[in-house]
Amino acid sequence: MKSSKVEIMSREHKIPEIQFENQRLTSFAGLVVFQVLFKQLAIKQKLQNCFCHLKVSPIFGHHLIALCLIVHLLLGYRKLRDIDYYRDDPMVKRLLGVTRLPDVSTVSRALARVDQQSVEKIRQLCRTWVLERLVRTGFSRLTLDFDGVVFVTQGRLREGTAVGFNRRKKGARSYYPLFCTIAQTGQVFDVYHRPGNVHDSNGAKEFVMECLERIHEVLPYVTIEVRMDGAFFSDEMVGLLHEMGIEFTLSVPFERFVELKRLIEQRQRWQRQDETWSYFECPWKPKSWNTRYRFLFIRQQCKEIHKEPIQLDLFIPQTYGYQFTVIVTNKTVGMKKVLRFHHGRGCQEKVFGELKSQSQMDYIAVRRLAGNQLYLMMAVLAHNLTREVQMRTEPKVRGTTEKRSPLWQFEELAGLRHHVLQRAGRFTWPKGKLTLTITGSPGVKEDLLRFLDALKEAA
Repeated sequence: MKSSKVEIMSREHKIPEIQFENQRLTSFAGLVVFQVLFKQLAIKQKLQNCFCHLKVSPIFGHHLIALCLIVHLLLGYRKLRDIDYYRDDPMVKRLLGVTRLPDVSTVSRALARVDQQSVEKIRQLCRTWVLERLVRTGFSRLTLDFDGVVFVTQGRLREGTAVGFNRRKKGARSYYPLFCTIAQTGQVFDVYHRPGNVHDSNGAKEFVMECLERIHEVLPYVTIEVRMDGAFFSDEMVGLLHEMGIEFTLSVPFERFVELKRLIEQRQRWQRQDETWSYFECPWKPKSWNTRYRFLFIRQQCKEIHKEPIQLDLFIPQTYGYQFTVIVTNKTVGMKKVLRFHHGRGCQEKVFGELKSQSQMDYIAVRRLAGNQLYLMMAVLAHNLTREVQMRTEPKVRGTTEKRSPLWQFEELAGLRHHVLQRAGRFTWPKGKLTLTITGSPGVKEDLLRFLDALKEAA
């Protein structure tokens, strides 16, 4: 029905007076969705088991501090000092099971007292939750992506940081953790923390083998695939993956093998895939290797001029209008499927971007190494829990694709925060029954009821 202008316009422009009273109002009524999820996962009890070995017994236990950090990051806050902005929110206090939130100094001291054993238990808890999801979903094929991310700090007194190679911030101290993510769910399976002055391959072999073994113990029937960039490329890594029966694709760095440039420049006939891509393949091995593997030499037609510095044209082939890449794999499918599978690694970069921009993963909270590791793991758990609540409430939208895209259409944490979490509400007790009253917007009502009903059915 069309409305008139008189029915729409208002002449009330007076600025109201402002008063501050305790009215049991909450700005985050949508946290009731995570309250149901936390209860189903028994998250408080499991976090408490991760810190039970610590002999100190503060009023706010370490498990409460950890849970507080998860909620802190779900709400979109970054610095510890930002706790003051929601200190009196009744929904947050009800979710944590406290009548008062800890002070910033209390959180800082708790992070300073965390030890490596606590961090290892949190890592184990993260792996357990991801494995439970994989078992419940029943995947027949899993794709693991491995890569590192740099966390830069301006401080000089952060324990465990070091000056490493950084094109944008030269001389800055940083951490350089290594991540393992699951392509089908977009979750982080495990994190290996390292200082910023190490190469990508430092400790990578042990970390990769540990992740593969843990998944194989729980899911022995699953076909496992691995994707890595050129920093992980080595005879030892390729041989281990091949011996374990893992399907893999690894980018090959031109700087390591001068023969690659010669093979590409001497090639006269390329098999054309389409207008952009052409390739050739051959069983090849460097002179120091013992086994030949399938190497794909790929040429991409492009109009961009190579802008990177060229070291006397010694290693990388330079042909105007083309870019070259080399991939080593033990997959037996055609070049197009191998290339699309390997390019699917871009989904991991999207996960890293979301972890940094929306879960504040790159924030270095305190000076102690273990405290910063715990903060990082809380950011990872906040991200994984966001994906978990959507996988419990939303159906799959796609099957297994060539790029191994996530099977669900995930909404980013920022969108979930704006649409669901940041909703105004009021706690009341009509006839002695606790009630959370939220604005009657149709969109908000539909989203909240959809999440709550689905979570109750999944319980």
